Amino acid sequence: MKSIDTLNLLNEGEKCKIKKLLIEGNMRKRLRDIGLIEGTSVECLKKSVSGDPTAYLIRGAVIALRSDDTAKIIILKL
Repeated sequence: MKSIDTLNLLNEGEKCKIKKLLIEGNMRKRLRDIGLIEGTSVECLKKSVSGDPTAYLIRGAVIALRSDDTAKIIILKL
């Protein structure tokens, strides 16, 4: 059985492509507005000491996202 990877499991320095957003509502709209859509490349830049939030490089911008939200984003690791 193959495990499903989510964005919150990406380690610092790793890259991925977004496969699917499982999040709904206003947060889904916000993520799509910053360019986080299916096929987008993302790099995990830095996790905070506590592990939340994490800084990601998305379409040339550094965006900090919470684990609760990134746990609902399915990825394909590169």
